[in-house]
Amino acid sequence: MTVIDPSEQSPGTRAATRKERVAGWRVGVLASPAAPVYGALLGIIIIAWIVVTIDGGEFLTTGNIVNMLQRSVALGIVSLGQTVVILLGSLDLSVAALISLSSLVTAQQMDGQSGNVIPAIVIVLLLGAGVGLANGLIITKLRVNAFIATLGMALILGGIIENGWSGPQGGVTDGFSQDLGYTRFGVIPMSFILFAVVAAIVWFVLRSTRFGYRVYAVGGSEDVSKLSGLRTHRTIIGAHILCSLTAVITGIFLASRLKAGTPTVGADGGYDLESIAAVVLGGTALTGGRGGVIGTIGGVFILAVLDNVFNQLEFNSFVRDVVRGIVIIAAVAIYARRQEKKA
Repeated sequence: MTVIDPSEQSPGTRAATRKERVAGWRVGVLASPAAPVYGALLGIIIIAWIVVTIDGGEFLTTGNIVNMLQRSVALGIVSLGQTVVILLGSLDLSVAALISLSSLVTAQQMDGQSGNVIPAIVIVLLLGAGVGLANGLIITKLRVNAFIATLGMALILGGIIENGWSGPQGGVTDGFSQDLGYTRFGVIPMSFILFAVVAAIVWFVLRSTRFGYRVYAVGGSEDVSKLSGLRTHRTIIGAHILCSLTAVITGIFLASRLKAGTPTVGADGGYDLESIAAVVLGGTALTGGRGGVIGTIGGVFILAVLDNVFNQLEFNSFVRDVVRGIVIIAAVAIYARRQEKKA
């Protein structure tokens, strides 16, 4: 077979090759399940910019962009873990309580001492792995539905928090709080880089490892996966450990922002239902087997933009919830119709 050096091709042939590549790239992007998510995000940004400008505010300013990026970090990280368990056809309602507990443990273990930063982070990560392992074992070995299992775990963690702490506790060191919570490079906060790193890791795990392949397989059909010889219990346990680890990382980040642990920081943020909403907005099917990290990131940004607009327009909580609910229902309805057309 003769291989033709591109430099030896005629200008017309090279131009045609480039057009074919661009056309292939365009078809690939538009066919991506995440494409409508980012189309919706772009539309919401344009509408938000127009509405805020008419109201006399400023939307696309450096400060506002930084604000939206920072607000997307906590929800974004925990939503990445929620994506993994939802891809299995499971979910995790214990993340909000775990975020609160991990923020308290982080601040208490650091106790204002810079030498305690690394040990505190290790302890909190072990806490997350333990909670995720317990969730996975309850679901797989005790055959408890994931909804009930993680709801029960949320109640257990809530009881531990209520019994051990009555208000903000501990002290995150100034350096750690400043570095993770407030440092930024231009318009990019340091915390957003943490979000990007966690997203890259989860994306790589799902797309390029056997574990990721098994997550999609089990989410598609657990029975078929078992017949194919996959160890589904290990996959489910591993996914819940990963989800809990993202929850405790979120707790560490929030502790750095607040410079203390707070018993209600997870519940106040509504990270259990908010993370599920972000995953669904991102196009991941609640029945499992379809979706991914890229769509979830788009869903997180959609919620961050909406929150920013609500704050600027000073909407009350009732209107916020109504608009959020309409957006989520509309998104799920659109995805369902797209799947029907494909089928």
